[in-house]
Amino acid sequence: MKQQCIDFSAGAKKNKSLMIMLALACVYIFWGGTYLGMKFAVETMPPFLMAGIRFSIAGWILYIVYRLKGEKRPSLEEWKNAGIVGALLLLGGNGVVAWAEQQVPSSIASVLVATVPLWITAFSYISGAKKPSAGSIIGILLGLCGIGALVWNSNGMTSQSADAGGILALLFASISWSAGSMYSRKAKLPSAPLLSTGVQMIVGGILLLIVAAFHGDYRGFDPSGISTQSWIALGYLVIFGSLIGYTAYIWLLKNAEPSVVSTYAFVNPIVAVFLGWLLADEKIGINAFIAVFFIIAAVVIITLFRDKGIGKDGKGALPK
Repeated sequence: MKQQCIDFSAGAKKNKSLMIMLALACVYIFWGGTYLGMKFAVETMPPFLMAGIRFSIAGWILYIVYRLKGEKRPSLEEWKNAGIVGALLLLGGNGVVAWAEQQVPSSIASVLVATVPLWITAFSYISGAKKPSAGSIIGILLGLCGIGALVWNSNGMTSQSADAGGILALLFASISWSAGSMYSRKAKLPSAPLLSTGVQMIVGGILLLIVAAFHGDYRGFDPSGISTQSWIALGYLVIFGSLIGYTAYIWLLKNAEPSVVSTYAFVNPIVAVFLGWLLADEKIGINAFIAVFFIIAAVVIITLFRDKGIGKDGKGALPK
């Protein structure tokens, strides 16, 4: 009987590891594709309005489906907490990045957004979790080197100048996304993960649509002027970027180490570069191949060292 229990436990752990790998693949690939998707979508759609529509549609789909399946209506406290997560991730994170990219080149934006693992690791430690190991820190630094290689040209300088306000906005967005990610791990949210995701998207979408009004996205907007390519891109963002990718990310936050989840920040730009080359005829240089080496090494190292952190007492996880 004891041996059977051990085998069952090992099997459950293996299944969970497989689920984590599949969820990471969804976040890596589908979120990597959102860079190109947003590029096509905002060609004929205002950015905040586009983001608000994207998350509102995805959120209501999830909410209605899971309420019809009999899931309990979220309490007021759960709406509040899910709303805080949605505001931090989707408005403070996604929405601010969309605005900042009007001021800052996307190459520089990708470097600054890649600081998310650093903020998540810091918040994880401050909140009482494990201190990152030396291996995890090395992995994060390698990942940042990989992102830097993507935007470093032959003269050793970035190809475009950056606006200081845009840079500050991107740093704010990275901190907001990191804070929302960590808050969601401890907050009381609807017990059904996908219903919780739907509530977060609903609140985040509403906030984005409100900000779109103040930003002037509605002035002169004509839906008939939206191109077919932009509609297709919006469909991709709703289905693959939000319904699948965002849902996988929220599930990972509850089931995987923060340092592992945050590796998406390293991988997404690589996926974006190659999709841009494949589908949008964007040029790709030797720096991209150098970046691949650094980023793959970073993901491997962070994954290998994810359980080797130490607590502030130097003995492992902090005592409760």
